[in-house]
Amino acid sequence: MSVSPAPASLLLSKLPDVGVSIFSQMTLLAQETGAINLAQGFPDYDPPQELLQALARRACMPGQHQYAPMPGLPRLREAIAAQVARLHADAPAPDPATEITITAGATEGLYAVLAAVVRPGDEVVVLEPAYDLYGPAIRLQGGVPRYVRLPAPHFRPDWDALRRVLSTRTRLVIVNTPHNPSGAVFSAEDWAELYRLLARTDAFLLSDEVYEHLVFDGLRHLSARQHEGLRERSFVISSFGKTYHATGWKAGYCLAPPALSAEVRRVHQFLTFSVSTPTQHALADALEADPTDAHALGLAAFYQAKRDQFRELLADAGWDLLAVPGGYFQLARYQAFSRAADLEFAQYLAREKGVAVVPVSAFYHDGYDEGIIRFCFAKQPATLAAAASRLRS
Repeated sequence: MSVSPAPASLLLSKLPDVGVSIFSQMTLLAQETGAINLAQGFPDYDPPQELLQALARRACMPGQHQYAPMPGLPRLREAIAAQVARLHADAPAPDPATEITITAGATEGLYAVLAAVVRPGDEVVVLEPAYDLYGPAIRLQGGVPRYVRLPAPHFRPDWDALRRVLSTRTRLVIVNTPHNPSGAVFSAEDWAELYRLLARTDAFLLSDEVYEHLVFDGLRHLSARQHEGLRERSFVISSFGKTYHATGWKAGYCLAPPALSAEVRRVHQFLTFSVSTPTQHALADALEADPTDAHALGLAAFYQAKRDQFRELLADAGWDLLAVPGGYFQLARYQAFSRAADLEFAQYLAREKGVAVVPVSAFYHDGYDEGIIRFCFAKQPATLAAAASRLRS
């Protein structure tokens, strides 16, 4: 009698070339070696006390422990709409009922948009280096990623290269500003050029703006929704995790016109359905208690001080530190010390110098290696000082 193979042996992976993310790998290596973790992008300090107190209060209140409405608590969406109206005064305020959807972090928001928009065979333009979710999420929908490289060291868009990949098959273009990992920030001219390219197409735009409040040196974050020509085709993703130093809360939101939001919600209701109810109430409390947006508007100076501290500590230590207009990552070339591949050098730093970083080749679909590594400077001053001391050695 023949024996049927075990079910596991019949499973053909949809992502056979995808393993554990480089962020998890380097964090695990940091744990194994005792290295200071400047690899994964999360702070080593807590959210504001007012937000923690709001969560504690909400978690103990009766009647706030069941499912929230699928699109998100109305009061949270109304608070977001009010803040967006204040910060994007040159654009129409989003309708909290039809244009804002609360998601389980920016990651779910990104995935929900891709699942809602991308059909088998559709092409999606990705500007690299890029967050590692984009490519696999596109492929899971049957889409085809079309990669356009952002030239180092400034990582500004190559508009001619982008123009060449656009076609009748282009369904979506993904941009990320401020950019992870480089911190590059889209200007008004960038949005205008992108509009000129997309105006001749039927492509949608997915704008990943999770670092929107972290823009330095007097620059200003400009959202896709602030460009009149792009607004009606844009999905904008934001993250409470980045804004409130609470990446573990997994709360974000998607801004999009009503028809686009309706499609995102069709997916969202079957992906997570709703986000933690006490968490949403606490975030609404925080937004309502801050009508001048003091917290959000103070983040630029807060993180610029960290950037400047870290750069000053490494200024004369041989590192080639690239410019950081936004975000909370510092890129650096290391050729003064080694000609090794960036992954090999990152592993060396963790094992021998006690600092975990991310090789930037991990942000390219083909592992393109320019000899650049990424530090996260969203850390306490003592953490940055200790890491810099090891890196100077």
